[in-house]
Amino acid sequence: MSSVVAQSHYIFGVRSDVANNLCFLDDQTVVYPAGNHCVCYNIDLKWQRFIPGKEKSSSMCAIAISANRRYLAVAERADGGTVTVYDLREDPSRKRKVLGGGDVLVRQFVCLAFSTDSKYVIGQSGDPDWTLFYWMWEKQRVMATVKTGGVTNPIYQVSFNPENHTEICVSGKGVFKLLHYFEGSLKQSSSPKLESHNFLAHGWMSKTRVIAATDTGSLMVFDSGDLRREFSVKAGFPKQDAERWGAYMYLIGVHLGSSGCLNTRRVFLPYSSVSRKQKNSTDCDACITSIVAYSRGFACSAGKGTVCLFEKTEEKDYIKTREILIPEDHSISEFSQAKQQEILTLCISPSEETLAASTDAGQLYSISLSSAEMCKEEQVHFQFLSHFFHSDAVTGLSICNRKPLVATCSVDCSVRIWNYESNTLELCKGFQEEPYSVALHPLGLFILTGFADKLCFMNLLTDDIRTFKEFSVRGCRECAFSHGGHMFAAVSGHIILIYSSVTFENTLSLQGHNGKVRSIIWSEDDSILVSCGTDGAVYEWSTLSGKRLSESVLKSCSYSCVTMCPDAKTIFAAGSDCSIKEIQDCQILREIPTEDVLYTTIAMSHSGRVLFAGTSAGTIRTIKYPLPVKNAWTEYLGHAAPITKMVITSNDQMLLTISEDGCLLIWKLIDKEGWGLKRDKEIHYAEETLITKLDLEEKNQAMLELKTRVHELQIENEYHLRLKDMNYKEKTKELAEKFVQQIELLETKNQVLRSEKDKQELAHKEAMAELTARHSRELQDAESTNNQKLVREYEKYQELLLKSQRMEEDYEQKLQSLEKSKAQELEEQTRCYEGQLQEGLLMLEQHRNDAGQKVLELEECNKQMEEDGEREIQDLRLKYERKLKDEKDTNLQLMGEIGVMRKKLISVQQEIDRRSQDINKMKQEEQKILGVIKSLEKEIQGLRKEIQERDETIQDKEKRIFDLKKKNQELEKFKFVLDYKIKDLKKQIEPRENEIKDMKEQIRQMEGELEQFQNQNTQLDLNIGDLKMKLKTSETETHRQIQKVRQLETLVDRFKTDLHNCVGHIQEPRKLKDSICKLYHRYVQQSDLVDIVAMDADIQKEYSRQREHMERTMASLQKKLAKESEVHHAENVKIMKENVSLIREINRLRCELRLVHAQLHEYKNQESLSKNLRRRSYSGIADGATGPGVGARPSLAAQQGAVIQLEHERGPQPQTRRTRPTNLPALST
Repeated sequence: MSSVVAQSHYIFGVRSDVANNLCFLDDQTVVYPAGNHCVCYNIDLKWQRFIPGKEKSSSMCAIAISANRRYLAVAERADGGTVTVYDLREDPSRKRKVLGGGDVLVRQFVCLAFSTDSKYVIGQSGDPDWTLFYWMWEKQRVMATVKTGGVTNPIYQVSFNPENHTEICVSGKGVFKLLHYFEGSLKQSSSPKLESHNFLAHGWMSKTRVIAATDTGSLMVFDSGDLRREFSVKAGFPKQDAERWGAYMYLIGVHLGSSGCLNTRRVFLPYSSVSRKQKNSTDCDACITSIVAYSRGFACSAGKGTVCLFEKTEEKDYIKTREILIPEDHSISEFSQAKQQEILTLCISPSEETLAASTDAGQLYSISLSSAEMCKEEQVHFQFLSHFFHSDAVTGLSICNRKPLVATCSVDCSVRIWNYESNTLELCKGFQEEPYSVALHPLGLFILTGFADKLCFMNLLTDDIRTFKEFSVRGCRECAFSHGGHMFAAVSGHIILIYSSVTFENTLSLQGHNGKVRSIIWSEDDSILVSCGTDGAVYEWSTLSGKRLSESVLKSCSYSCVTMCPDAKTIFAAGSDCSIKEIQDCQILREIPTEDVLYTTIAMSHSGRVLFAGTSAGTIRTIKYPLPVKNAWTEYLGHAAPITKMVITSNDQMLLTISEDGCLLIWKLIDKEGWGLKRDKEIHYAEETLITKLDLEEKNQAMLELKTRVHELQIENEYHLRLKDMNYKEKTKELAEKFVQQIELLETKNQVLRSEKDKQELAHKEAMAELTARHSRELQDAESTNNQKLVREYEKYQELLLKSQRMEEDYEQKLQSLEKSKAQELEEQTRCYEGQLQEGLLMLEQHRNDAGQKVLELEECNKQMEEDGEREIQDLRLKYERKLKDEKDTNLQLMGEIGVMRKKLISVQQEIDRRSQDINKMKQEEQKILGVIKSLEKEIQGLRKEIQERDETIQDKEKRIFDLKKKNQELEKFKFVLDYKIKDLKKQIEPRENEIKDMKEQIRQMEGELEQFQNQNTQLDLNIGDLKMKLKTSETETHRQIQKVRQLETLVDRFKTDLHNCVGHIQEPRKLKDSICKLYHRYVQQSDLVDIVAMDADIQKEYSRQREHMERTMASLQKKLAKESEVHHAENVKIMKENVSLIREINRLRCELRLVHAQLHEYKNQESLSKNLRRRSYSGIADGATGPGVGARPSLAAQQGAVIQLEHERGPQPQTRRTRPTNLPALST
């Protein structure tokens, strides 16, 4: 367990996928979901209080607040749909009740509502059942359930009647129902046929009146379940009544239903950048998604970015008085058109002073209704309730040291700068394309932003973020400044580029990853850069030389994040194998498995005592360092989606995390042991900002103009105040004179009224005396008449007593006879039902026997399925026993009803028929159960097969492990043998080098052959070009012949016309002869007469011969080209294969050479050691020698023997240096 506690401190963001995601707790506090929390946000003081979600909950679906603002209901989806009720006045994490669907399996609840007295809760479940649950939540009891919708008819909203908790309204697609709770069931009180309408929201205006809104912009007014009126929200303002209604003061008092805020369906509607004219032209742009009622009327959304206020008239009708628009943000719309947002939720404060709204872009807005009413314009604008949040997943995060600033980038094409001390938004900048990554300079004055096609170096100005330099780095998903700020690293695919922040030159290019680089981190002294990628490699680079210092490759894991200790000796990496790896000296020392989730990001504290990890479930884990032997961590709920990045401030006081849910969460870190994470000195943040000279001059000029304007306005105000004082003094004098005159008139009137009062008192006393006398007389007369009436009534009473006694005697006799007859009938009925009960018991015994046999079969099949089978059989037994008890109870009730009266015999027969139907149903259920048992048997057989297959795979793996162990032993033996082969390897090094030279010469020869093949290819290309030229000449010849044919055709046409003219002289022989002679001389030449026939035949033959020759040559050339290309391709493949084999052989030889060098080095060390021992032995001999030098030889031999014996005892020493893997590519093909 870690000694550091992480507390949620502040969160930026809202979850727009939660129904009714905005509520007022009081006039200054709102409640909304963010991450995996419900946030209580004070609008005035800007503080936040967190209500954490349920553990292991996948998402939050809906929230609702009670009418007394004390209880909050939150619908969550974990193993199933649950509703948790929190007491907001107590500790929210303890005082709570959990509501469920009971026996009904619920996936999620899509909307909730409290009753006005806050004692009851209704919840609408989603797919596939769409069941409405009615709870008494304090006792956790389901009062009633009813199915309200279906797959094609989803429900968007449910609510209580504000004055009657037994009446409920349900609206959805083609659904509008008013339900009434009575005696444990919900019954529909009215059913208007409105299947064609899609009701998105509704609101209670009074006890009987409900207004429902549709997706076409229509508002339907229902009174007691009947449709009274329908009107469109697109209607304009009434010109006559706009000023009159706009001048009214805002009233207090509200009938808001259950929670004061009514929400719509929980769906996203896409942005649209259409203009207001286009918006009004289509019905879908005016859909009403939310309605909230207040004392003067109601407010509703009217399309994208618009809210309309409607007020009641004296005729109980509604008119539109105001439009409230969402403002456009110019920092976002600078490069793109303004995007309209869809209103999801509207709510009004308890004092009806503030209207708040949430949108599908994850933004919160508010407006003061009194200021909106006072405004003369018909259209007013919302203001931000908190800040301008991200509207989509946040992908980039970075902090600086000199300022309390944090930068984020998101899929919504924006970059935002936040202040984590004041919890404010400093800057916001929108772009045309999505920024992939972001990095803040340690000074907090510059920022790096990576895009799809470039990397931008930007200046942080007082009110803008401006680009200073662009780099051609494509797809920069990761970038980071060094701790000194003089360098920055950017990732482009699998390459890491290091630039200088001063000269902007690319100083280093780090290449080595085979996959995309996912994370980079600088060491504290900026001398080391660590990277990890999808190829399973973690590399440590030197930023001075660009060399790789160490590496750790695990191809089975795709790393996503990397961090290191402050001393840069230990590296931590998290990846796709659900574990954190501790890497030191190129070796994985320890792994921490996650057990159930995936680690997406990790970070180490600057003190080096705590490791933080973010998970795919949105939680963070704190792990103590040095890492414990057992998996021990502390987990905290934070986000509702996978955490993408996390970073720790320089003083270890804050942890910042971002997630795909669009939220930025600030955690406060507290050390339980009291050591303090890193609190040596207080950090004083810099207050400098950048501003351009032009902006500074413009601001100074504007300040001067404003000062002169203020001075002028002061003079004007003083003059106007003097004039007003004079006017007011004159008016006060006039009013004082008028009041004096009115006082005198009132005094005279008062005297006249007093005299009249005295006269009326005297007349009243005389009238009272007369009335008292008259009343006493009438009283005496009434007493005498009443006494006489009493005597008469007493006599009548005595007579009626006698009659009643006689009637009682007669009825007693009749009752006795009826009781005898009913007792006989009751005995007959009991016999009949006892027989039926015995038959039912026999059937149940048979079912039990069958179930027992099936259980025995299941036990014999597989022991692992025993528990499941027993549970199912117990469920069946309980089910049948419950049904048997129910039947006994119904039989007893029937017996009692038979003893009451004879008329219920018909109903008893109907009940018997119904029971027979139940028995048939039970038989059908029995058949279904048999089918289920058969399917379970099939599943058991399938599981058996799977178990056998897995056993076989386990045996194969065990065999493989055994073989690997054997190989390991053999390798150890081989290593021991290699120690004695150092001399042989020295001799073998030279021939190996000669072989390498021969290989290189062979490679050169192969390259020469490649060049020859390339020359052949060029020669073939030239031949193809010649053939193409010949083709072109043949085409020109054909074109010339075609022209010649056309000329001949024109000649023939001319001849035909001349011949036609000659035919006209057929009656005149002389003219005919002359014309024919002219034709002959014009068209026939003597030289052509002989050659015409021969020329035509020869030309035709020559043309066909040349054509066949060209076709044959083309076909032969194509075949030759195909064969030569195949041969060329085969030779290329062969050369490539030989090249690859040679490269592998060279790599292998290099590895062996490296191994030999290492062994040589070790051998030299041993030799130097033995020399030292020899010198020591010689010195000992020289000191203690008494005889001649011949006696020293046996002692030297003894020393050498001792050295050899010592080396044998030590055995082979492990290699201190780590050899690189043998498969590294040494030569590129």
